[in-house]
Amino acid sequence: DNEIFSSLPLQMSLYFNVYYFPFWWLCTAVMLHLKYLALSDYSKFIMVTIMIVASLVEVIRLYLGYMGNLQEKVPELAGFWLLTLLLQLPVILFLLFNEGLQNQPLEQAVHTIFALFLAIQVIAAFVTLKRMVNKLATHFHLEELPGPGFYSLGKEERAISMAGRAPD
Repeated sequence: DNEIFSSLPLQMSLYFNVYYFPFWWLCTAVMLHLKYLALSDYSKFIMVTIMIVASLVEVIRLYLGYMGNLQEKVPELAGFWLLTLLLQLPVILFLLFNEGLQNQPLEQAVHTIFALFLAIQVIAAFVTLKRMVNKLATHFHLEELPGPGFYSLGKEERAISMAGRAPD
């Protein structure tokens, strides 16, 4: 009952991500400022929108990751996993592989490292979620079993007690 299901690799990744994200944000903002005039209007809009959305999502995502992993809360960890898989990872991959954004070597490097963090977190969170859900399923399944006298009943008595009526 006292087995811990939190993931140390996930927690380490989250810890380092907390310190890496401001560095990523600063590098991305500086590079955006330097190449802003060279970008097309839609690329400017996309980059500014991505910076705002990624910042908000990252704060929420890291909070859910910490709470879900350390306190072994499945809904929070599932929210973290979904935000990572469906929002942050596609955004970073878009920034990394979009030719129209005229990425510089610094941007390529920081986006690649951030994408690696996200990939590690997706895998570690999935494994951790699976273990936590299996533990909860086992726990709730054991609570649903009838009392100790149930298994001592004879075959006919068990059929009556289970169906609530006599067999035909």
